[in-house]
Amino acid sequence: QLQVVESGGGLVQPGGSLRLSCAASGFTLDSGAIGWFRQAPGKEREGVSCISTSDGKTVYADSVKGRFTISRDNDKNTVYLQMNSLKPEDTAVYYCAAYRYYKGRVYYPFPPPRSAYDYWGQGTQVTVSS
Repeated sequence: QLQVVESGGGLVQPGGSLRLSCAASGFTLDSGAIGWFRQAPGKEREGVSCISTSDGKTVYADSVKGRFTISRDNDKNTVYLQMNSLKPEDTAVYYCAAYRYYKGRVYYPFPPPRSAYDYWGQGTQVTVSS
């Protein structure tokens, strides 16, 4: 079964850190991209960060630049999102999603559009509060 599963969410005080993990199963992270998205109550889902699983290129939303770092471990088939200096406005459900490129599929240059993502995780809650 092809899927991605997030973990690592929780409750943290402002200024604290968390590391989220996105583990892929049923496919390898060698061609495509993994994106992190978040959705706060009453708000639309927004893109947070994305990493190319072929060459490691990264992109970040302005709201998290300098505080969040996305990375990959292809041996573990996992992508991480290190979140530092967390703020209350970072509170949201965080989702990871995978875009797989394979022969015969339409190729999307990095970063791919949201519509290109094939597999979405169930989400992990991040709450930043004192």
